[in-house]
Amino acid sequence: MSGTVSEYLSSGPTFAEGEVIDRIEAFRRRRPRLRDEIVTLAHGAGGKSSAALVDAVFVEAFRNPLLESLGDGAVVTLPSGERLAMSTDSFVVQPLRFPGGSIGHLAVHGTVNDLAMAGAVPSWVSAAFVLEEGFPIAELKEIVADMAAAAAAAGVQIITGDTKVVPKGAADGLFITTAGIGVVPAGRELSAAAVRPGDKVLLSGTMGDHGMAVMLARGDLAIEADIRSDTAAVSPLVEALMAAAPSTRWMRDPTRGGVGTVCNELAQASGLGVVLDEQRLPVRPVVNGACEMLGIDPLYVANEGKFLAVVAPDEAEAGLTALRSQPLGDGAAEIGTVVAEPEATVVLRTGFGGTRIVDMLVGDPLPRIC
Repeated sequence: MSGTVSEYLSSGPTFAEGEVIDRIEAFRRRRPRLRDEIVTLAHGAGGKSSAALVDAVFVEAFRNPLLESLGDGAVVTLPSGERLAMSTDSFVVQPLRFPGGSIGHLAVHGTVNDLAMAGAVPSWVSAAFVLEEGFPIAELKEIVADMAAAAAAAGVQIITGDTKVVPKGAADGLFITTAGIGVVPAGRELSAAAVRPGDKVLLSGTMGDHGMAVMLARGDLAIEADIRSDTAAVSPLVEALMAAAPSTRWMRDPTRGGVGTVCNELAQASGLGVVLDEQRLPVRPVVNGACEMLGIDPLYVANEGKFLAVVAPDEAEAGLTALRSQPLGDGAAEIGTVVAEPEATVVLRTGFGGTRIVDMLVGDPLPRIC
């Protein structure tokens, strides 16, 4: 289907037509606006509050065409005609170690994955450390070793950096900031502007693994479950997808704010609608169970080793097969379709045949997970 959400959902019960229109119009009016006078944890959650802060403070101050695309990285064209992607990120996760990884792994994976989402092959990374007075040198060496191992596995070099030490109490142990540069292959163009009605939305694996792994590792929820972070470099998956589906339109990794927020970013950037199928959303049973106990929707829980891709409908099957052929993509699924209307809106078709609007993340149910 490539028309409207009503056509796409016509095979099952839904809202009355008038109710659908009223709900969509009310949703469109709820655009993120900065109303806060102080910074809160919600401003770092990747949802509505983050979008409002970025738009009202940073985009307003630094406005330029590259920044205004609001991607996880920027693609610049050199005088030679070659194109480079650049991205930067900071990591403040607590605890510093969790099942499946550490802040060191995240610091590399987060940046190289953002470069891959821009279509680039990651090549070089910088790293800056803010250390709190009293931080154990032995633990610092272990985290740096994790970074070195992650960089080697991702095929990148850490080529420059910086270190600052602040008095005890001025930081929570260790913060890391990384930036990365990658080369975009000739002819590769990824943009929300390229997305078309009828395109398919692929997810490279299960939702919510990283966010729940970090939450349970904090040990204050009295929940025991075998959940490990999925933190990993996704470049091999991206290259497999691009080889099988060369007309891939757009990609984004669902970190803070999860799949639900990233789909909203896609809808707003493209001006199109996204219809997700609840029964196709891949979630490990143990992750889903933990989310249910905490009252959290897995749609809003972060991953650090998965990505969303919008592909042409005639390449969706080949793209999905390519993802599933890789160890990191064995849980890949086609989870939705792009539609012409309702514009800039995400709708979920539930397992009961009804529908609901999927908004951007509101608040911060999972603080400091990356």
